[in-house]
Amino acid sequence: MSEARSQLAPPKPQAGTRRGNGGFLLAGADGRSTRARRFKEIFSTLAQDIGGDPSEAQKAIAARAATLCVWCEQAEVAYASGGELDVLTYSTVSNAARRLLTDLGLERRARDVTPPSLHEYIATKGAQ
Repeated sequence: MSEARSQLAPPKPQAGTRRGNGGFLLAGADGRSTRARRFKEIFSTLAQDIGGDPSEAQKAIAARAATLCVWCEQAEVAYASGGELDVLTYSTVSNAARRLLTDLGLERRARDVTPPSLHEYIATKGAQ
């Protein structure tokens, strides 16, 4: 098979799904629910964290990570409200979320806590 024929052309927008065309992040779900809004919030933040233009693979990983983060948050709320917590399931989901976030580029970064020099401090205060 020739190289040109072995590469698939992307589908035309009218042949794609609403999710693939960017129309719906959670196709078929009521986007007004608390879970859906939180999912979109986390997904959006993750997309920004990786540069704002994620590949399709990064979108898939970010969507799965957002789903697991929402699940963990819901489990934490239930536990804080006096409910039971299945520690095994919670640990499994938490670790799966961490692995997905690591795949996206989760890194520990040191924060610069060096105080500004006197000259920099005065310049900052003078600019205000």
